[in-house]
Amino acid sequence: MSRNNGPDYAYTVPKTLLNKGTGFLSGYSHSLNPYTGCSFGCSYCYVRQMPVAKFRKAEWGTWVDVKRQAAEVLRKELQKAKAKGPVTIFMSSSTDPYQPVEHRERITRSLLETMADDPPDFLLVQTRSPLVCRDIDLFARLEGKVRISMTVETDLEDIRKAFSPKAPPIQARLNALRLLAEAGVPAQATIAPVLPSSDRFAAALRPLVKRVCVDDYEMGDGSGGKRTRALGIGALYEQLGLEQWYKPDTYRLVVERLRQQFAEEEVFVSQRGFEP
Repeated sequence: MSRNNGPDYAYTVPKTLLNKGTGFLSGYSHSLNPYTGCSFGCSYCYVRQMPVAKFRKAEWGTWVDVKRQAAEVLRKELQKAKAKGPVTIFMSSSTDPYQPVEHRERITRSLLETMADDPPDFLLVQTRSPLVCRDIDLFARLEGKVRISMTVETDLEDIRKAFSPKAPPIQARLNALRLLAEAGVPAQATIAPVLPSSDRFAAALRPLVKRVCVDDYEMGDGSGGKRTRALGIGALYEQLGLEQWYKPDTYRLVVERLRQQFAEEEVFVSQRGFEP
């Protein structure tokens, strides 16, 4: 195990990588996580309440397991899965595939290279990291079979710092969406979870994407909001004097603002926006 200005890194060799798509991801045949753990450690992350985090002695956000030889494992699993039927992959369900350590380890890139050589029927890459733009060349090879889903929960940097201080800045993510658009890579902005934002948010997204997905704690944490409530996230809203944003119907305000800038068919809510 090694430490590099932040999280602890451990190195493992996975026996399997493709997991059956279930629950929120039942529209996919498989999910795929290049890493275990996540150094972004967002305060509201529902994974904190899942076994992968709860049974670990270290706090969520302070450790990341790097899955070495992952590409070799995926290559074999992908061939077997494709022999059984269509393969649609959600990457990733319980980590961000573009961990800061990905700069060095290139696990996600190796998996994308494998999929570019032997494409699944569809791949969704869920991230909040501008590092995704490094792999534009591979997304081009997956033409018509890939979508990048960039998490942009708010347009307010002070809100981002309050809820996810170790995550990439908002402007960097918007810049990444611009670069993806210029490269012709299909992408969506994912406002998930809905955090407090300004009435300028929708206009800021309009030039960058043709598709926006909105999700919140109630719909998106896989437990009707129970996992999020167990985290005590409501206290942070109270501390910031933003309790009005922590309500089950808050997402409707954001959807309404988006529909002033986007067409009806360009705005998706919750699960439908993530499906293949």
